[in-house]
Amino acid sequence: MFLRTMFVRLGPVSGQSRLLLSRTKGFEHILKEVHSNMRSNRPVIRAFSSALNISDDLDEIFKFKDTNISNWIVESKVRTLCCTYKNLSLEDKQNFLWTLALQYSVDHERICGMAEKLLQIEGDNQRQLLLRERVLKNALTPQYQWLFILMGRLEEGVKFLVDLRTDVLRLLSESSDPEKSVTMQQLNLTLHDLLLLWFSVGFLHIERITWQSSCDMLQKISDYEAIHPIKNWVDLKKRVGPYRRCFVFTHPSMPREPLVVLHTALCDIIPETVKGIEEAERRIIQKAAIPSTQENTCEIRAAIFYSISATQKGLKGIELGNYLIKEVAREVTREFPLIDKLATMSPIPKFRLWFLENVKQDPSKIFTKEESETLRTVLKTEDLALSLKKLFNNSLWTNDCDLAKLLKTPLVRSCAWYLYREKRRNYALNNVANFHLRNGAIMWRINWMADPSPRGAEHSCGIMVNYRYYLDDTEDNSRNYIENNIIEASESVITLAKAAEALRTQINQ
Repeated sequence: MFLRTMFVRLGPVSGQSRLLLSRTKGFEHILKEVHSNMRSNRPVIRAFSSALNISDDLDEIFKFKDTNISNWIVESKVRTLCCTYKNLSLEDKQNFLWTLALQYSVDHERICGMAEKLLQIEGDNQRQLLLRERVLKNALTPQYQWLFILMGRLEEGVKFLVDLRTDVLRLLSESSDPEKSVTMQQLNLTLHDLLLLWFSVGFLHIERITWQSSCDMLQKISDYEAIHPIKNWVDLKKRVGPYRRCFVFTHPSMPREPLVVLHTALCDIIPETVKGIEEAERRIIQKAAIPSTQENTCEIRAAIFYSISATQKGLKGIELGNYLIKEVAREVTREFPLIDKLATMSPIPKFRLWFLENVKQDPSKIFTKEESETLRTVLKTEDLALSLKKLFNNSLWTNDCDLAKLLKTPLVRSCAWYLYREKRRNYALNNVANFHLRNGAIMWRINWMADPSPRGAEHSCGIMVNYRYYLDDTEDNSRNYIENNIIEASESVITLAKAAEALRTQINQ
């Protein structure tokens, strides 16, 4: 206290003096805490830890579990643990996670013993049965769940846990020990279940991003864009300006961090290409003599969801994007009552790789005899698979109109088969298709050369697909897909898939 008194007596202070005063207050706070601990005969809390003693820190924290010690002390130690973890190297972080998973999980022998005691209860002793069940339930709960709950109570603690799960998922993907992975998977599931509760849709806030939004939020929107990279601030301004809508989900514990970002274009029709979105905007503007900053609401008949990005890897497996699409659908139809078309302009990741692999295995599954002979002649090759692999290494082939015309029919036909018929565990193999189908959309139209950019060519040879949302049917479509594995598709998609099936059937015969 004497230090603060000395500064007060000196009169008005300069900026440098204020900095010194603030540091002095911090020092005074530390002195108070040490003095308080000494008076209460409690051990002084260590302010810093390292990778060498972080296991000791864990052990010290877990000793406070099921005791009457003040939450202030426990949370202070947990806060220090979180700060230490953030500064660890990747290897030390993984060692910490293994320690947590292996040493602070559940006591399997104790659980087996308690289960046996539960089975020994005789008669209709409801009170004793409920008591034993409660004790068993507590034993089945991993110890680290208590630690995660404490972490979640801290300022920015929820964000810390989301990032922690990102590290867990990375560790699981790199682990080569199946037996140890089972233990780490249990920790992962515990984190997943907690985050699932905390990120319930009822806790989320939908926010429209405009050019007037904060700079840090706009920067994050640019950084997180995964499908159509934002080139510069001019491009970003267009994405959040007239005839566009950008919505995000945020969480009260992570208010300045978008969880899911959805970009929507307001059009007159459902476009067939990425360029078609800008063409629709120009058509609408030309139909009315109004300032460019205003929107011609009379011509807006379609909302196109052209990019959706989940920003937090630690929230993998927690469905947020599907709810955001439904919320945005309600928002835009409320704002523009004439909208009667809701659709996506979606990429088809990994289609190119699937296509090349199938050509390598058996070209006759992909090409008709005539198509195969023509391509061999044009490419001057006998090894069609190798030549196509070299051709598709970049997007230059999309500029060759004659070659692109030759490839259009087999590529679009194969794409329909890939999206509509290729399955994994009875659901669509393609993850984007699976997402929209689970959400109740139908596979509506496959678009040739919708995105001939290097990125579009790399993913899907420039092909994109429209998934269409009929709001009155989404619930039935979703249930049909999830429960009965039925993919709702338009006649044009089904026809293309049948043409691909005819080729495969012909081979088998």
